[in-house]
Amino acid sequence: MAKHRIFTTSFASVYPHYVAKAEKKGRTRNEVDEIILWLTGYSQEVLAARLEDQMDFETFFADAPHLNPARGLIRGVVCGVRVEDIKEPTMREIHYLDKLIDELARGKAMETILRKA
Repeated sequence: MAKHRIFTTSFASVYPHYVAKAEKKGRTRNEVDEIILWLTGYSQEVLAARLEDQMDFETFFADAPHLNPARGLIRGVVCGVRVEDIKEPTMREIHYLDKLIDELARGKAMETILRKA
């Protein structure tokens, strides 16, 4: 079975869309980065390097130093799909990130988005 196209898409090509979605709703690039760092365990410096390297989504998540265990608390629908029902691990991670960015754009508090509350 062929891989989904998003797996081979560079993370750097989608990242500006995450930022634009957040900024359109009055949020910031720093908040987008905070979400990505929380989810993946990357440092700000390594995230910048991954963006510069044009790393694809599959490798971006496969190489993440520490996927946050609290990400399992992320629930809801993204693109008509329940994130908690996605079986393929990489696709689930991508949808987790999409869901968190959606929550940011909807104005949720960072504490809630990062599952601290």
